Amino acid sequence: MSSFKNILTSVGNTILTITINRPSSLNALNAQTITELGEAMELAKNNNEIAGIIITGSGEKAFVAGADISEIAKLNELNGRSFAESGQKVFEDIENCEKPVIAAINGFALGGGCELAMACHIRIAVASAKFGQPEVNLGLIPGYGGTQRLTKLVGQGRALELMMTGDLINAEEAHRIGLVNHVTTNIDSLHQKVESIMNKITAKAPLAIGMVISCVNAATSKENGYQIEANGFAHCCQTNDKEEGTSAFLEKRAPKFKGN
Repeated sequence: MSSFKNILTSVGNTILTITINRPSSLNALNAQTITELGEAMELAKNNNEIAGIIITGSGEKAFVAGADISEIAKLNELNGRSFAESGQKVFEDIENCEKPVIAAINGFALGGGCELAMACHIRIAVASAKFGQPEVNLGLIPGYGGTQRLTKLVGQGRALELMMTGDLINAEEAHRIGLVNHVTTNIDSLHQKVESIMNKITAKAPLAIGMVISCVNAATSKENGYQIEANGFAHCCQTNDKEEGTSAFLEKRAPKFKGN
């Protein structure tokens, strides 16, 4: 992995961990951090040695506490659009990554931080985490896809209430409404849970995992999700992983997938 200024990267057991590392600003996302996150995702996507990606924040206070307000204060209509579109592009790349991406939410996930978490395929939070889209308090709206993803995850009524009031919710409430998959008691158990789920996923056939992601994303888009599912199923049928998986089942042994 390349060296970055605002994120840390480490690889262990085929899993890349990306840590947003701006603790003095509670890991707020500025333009450079967004760029570095996009670059790290692109490198991971093209690295056959990486099977899955974990995104988290440094320290124990914040996953990402929002966007960098000092940058936002300088935006006008012209550069505000490009600011939003650049973040949307990176978060879309995360959402559409064919390798599993899990958000390990270790604290505040507000504004752009909540949007980053929602772009990940699975969200696991420590009990002390807080979530929200408080942009209306700044005279703004979410700009990195939050209006779309929050609505898809929790429904129109809840999404509208959260975005129009700017209220924050705790991890238990986020779990209750479907914003996060699991809540853990502390940071240690957070990382244990994330690693457990990631290891379970990466033990499966990589091409099939990628197809599942593509098909589920199609279910909430304007694409014909059923046709994409049928095409994906057909593609899996011609892979060596499918032959290995079915043979292993019939032979009552553990499969050994190779991603081809």
